[in-house]
Amino acid sequence: MYIMFVILQSFLLVAMSFGGATKLTGSKNFVEMFDSLKLPQWFRVVTGIVQLAGAVGLVIGYWDREIAAWAGIWLGVTMLVAFLTHLRVKHPVGQAFPALFLTCIAAALVVVQAV
Repeated sequence: MYIMFVILQSFLLVAMSFGGATKLTGSKNFVEMFDSLKLPQWFRVVTGIVQLAGAVGLVIGYWDREIAAWAGIWLGVTMLVAFLTHLRVKHPVGQAFPALFLTCIAAALVVVQAV
């Protein structure tokens, strides 16, 4: 189970680091996405910081699995809210799917840690 834990943790770490960094740098894709979600651009920056904070928790989690589990909860809730936000503005499921997928990965990380 430890190998599965590290794989899930590493996947989530890469996804959140990349997503958080590109939100903070003002990637055109995320600027347009937040406009289509009807959210202010300052919220894009906050979301990027939240994702990077979760990524830091995942890095610390390589030495302390409990911290990784808490980071998984933090990121899982974040991605669940992202998924629901996509649904709120009636985006196609394909556009909302990455957030749902990352929610499931974060939940799996927490479950595997508990076993």
